[in-house]
Amino acid sequence: MEQEKAVIIVGAGPSGLAMAGCLSRLAIPYIVLEREDCYASLFKKYSYDRLHLHLQKQFCELPHMPFPPSCPTYVPKNQFIQYLDDYVSRFKISPILYHRNVESANYDEASERWVVKAVTKSKTGGSGEMEEYFGRFLVVATGEATNPYTPEVQGLNTFAGDVLHSTQFKSGEGFKNKNVLVVGSGNSGMEIALDLANHGAKTSIIVRSPVHVLSRGMVYLALVLLKHFSLDMVDSLMVLLSKLVFGDLTKYGIERPTEGPFYMKVKYGKYPAIDVGTYKKIKSSEIQVLPAEISSIRGSDVELKNGKSYQFDAIVFCTGFKRSTNLWLKGDDYLLKDDGLPRQSFPNHWKGKNGLYCVGLSRRGIYGSSEDAQNIANDIKSFL
Repeated sequence: MEQEKAVIIVGAGPSGLAMAGCLSRLAIPYIVLEREDCYASLFKKYSYDRLHLHLQKQFCELPHMPFPPSCPTYVPKNQFIQYLDDYVSRFKISPILYHRNVESANYDEASERWVVKAVTKSKTGGSGEMEEYFGRFLVVATGEATNPYTPEVQGLNTFAGDVLHSTQFKSGEGFKNKNVLVVGSGNSGMEIALDLANHGAKTSIIVRSPVHVLSRGMVYLALVLLKHFSLDMVDSLMVLLSKLVFGDLTKYGIERPTEGPFYMKVKYGKYPAIDVGTYKKIKSSEIQVLPAEISSIRGSDVELKNGKSYQFDAIVFCTGFKRSTNLWLKGDDYLLKDDGLPRQSFPNHWKGKNGLYCVGLSRRGIYGSSEDAQNIANDIKSFL
């Protein structure tokens, strides 16, 4: 099967939908290739029940369609999915071809177009036939969260209890009175630990690296102030407010980084922990903080690198994702690095050579995806 469109979009998450919406508005023909069986699969299939968007809704809109006024300030998962469904209907986003695993994308100098090869996945999970797609432009919209990553831990295969990645965790409901270890102290780890504690699990969380803890209000204030003041000034204020509100976190096993929260977000893509109730549980010892990595596992015994040993019934790895663009995108030494993130720094990160673009990889959330999509659509329009 061969298909030709002006633009090939790889990925149908919020970034891919934002891109398709912008192209639809400009009547530029495109095709979307998605490896899952639905769009926005991270939200529809691989996120926990109590998830709300961490930023206020005006920072989480896709292009050309605000959230309805009835939507709460911090949008719950199900309402965000409804918003995405409405977005797809409104901009008549089509075609999205599902079960398409992109194997390679090459730029053909002779015909001046991208050749994308994808393998279809059958309903039973086996791989089907190889298909080819041709496009003058190629947009990488596979996002920051591509393949769930679980670190290699000695003896993990001997662990007697349940082992989950955060993408498999739905709710703390089935873990009442169980000893559960959460590995990773990003926003998913902090919120999953809270959900477990709320459901009566004896919860521990590994907080290996220093982390900034901010409230939702502080983050909103920072995003407003960053439009008018320097990053250093805003970071200094955030650290001061965090100290006032949360006090000395070291007595609970949490160190504050020496670099500021938003500097770290820009430089390393490391988000501050936005507290939605976890801190209170840590303070009351309902959640125990363990400040060392896992050294090894034997049965239900988990030994940490500080020599201490604990027994757990379940482990939830909130250890993030790896990107796999470098495995299929061929001949690009300008736009993306091996880790799948842009080589160029913001705001020049979205445009490569030969009609290659990336959307949603600037580590600026859905807000960044929206900006990228509008920039790319306007750039493509200028060529057509």
